[in-house]
Amino acid sequence: MAGPDAMQVFDRRLVRRRRERAAATVEKVAPILEDCADRLLDRLDDTTRRFARALDLGGRGVVAPRLTARGIPFVVSADLAPSMAARAGGLPVAADEEFLPFAPGSFDLIVASVSLHWVNDLPGALLQIRRALAPDGLFLASLPGLGTLQPLREALAEAETGLRGGISPRVSPFPDLRDAAALLQRAGFALPVADAEEVPVAYRSALGLFADLRAAGETNAVLARDGRIPPRALLPMAAAALPQGPEGMAPGLRLLMLTAWAPHESQQKPARPGSATHRLADALGTVERKAGERPGG
Repeated sequence: MAGPDAMQVFDRRLVRRRRERAAATVEKVAPILEDCADRLLDRLDDTTRRFARALDLGGRGVVAPRLTARGIPFVVSADLAPSMAARAGGLPVAADEEFLPFAPGSFDLIVASVSLHWVNDLPGALLQIRRALAPDGLFLASLPGLGTLQPLREALAEAETGLRGGISPRVSPFPDLRDAAALLQRAGFALPVADAEEVPVAYRSALGLFADLRAAGETNAVLARDGRIPPRALLPMAAAALPQGPEGMAPGLRLLMLTAWAPHESQQKPARPGSATHRLADALGTVERKAGERPGG
């Protein structure tokens, strides 16, 4: 469940059930999850900080082993689904991302690799993550961004319009990069950085994409979805409409990479307005002018 002010977009009970079932099949998509995790954990190479207590939030068996391999002695793996937590590789904890059961300052590193996109109250979840971090603790997260699965979204909409004369949500909504950066600041993180990476994924056929989404527990859990059984022709029609490239059908996977720190007095802070000791004009070798002032005026 989410907080009282959060918009309810996803059926969280359905998300849990699908992740429970996916615990037995997620190994089929391990190469994709491993690629995403490696891209995110590469950020650890940019800091000399050493971590002792890490939380793997929804890593599905690929994050915790990588944290242990980096020498982190204590790793907790939390997941909405108990079976997924049990196979994740760290000390397992079944936990809802919207109600984290950890005391303030429990961890000095929290990693959420492709695991926060089914959360209704993402601002609230980020706030709880920040509280669970010790001062100067690091938060790393990746989540699918705007543009992910866009060809599939369009193909399904076109096929359903032809079959039923209307459409229902069949692909999850995803945030854009600007929204992600703003959420980090809103949650009280320090030194937030957000960037995006395109992950190259291609399938010989759309059926392979559909199978991988089911294996990962990533099928439609939008509350506003059409509860009726989809027309038998829906998926074949959508598959036929998906564009094919030289390497097959590329569904589009755009990862938003988030890096931020729990506030600490030792961190760099923006300079106070008016505290500069050198003029920009001097550094550039030019003449400073007032707004609207013309050269030679």
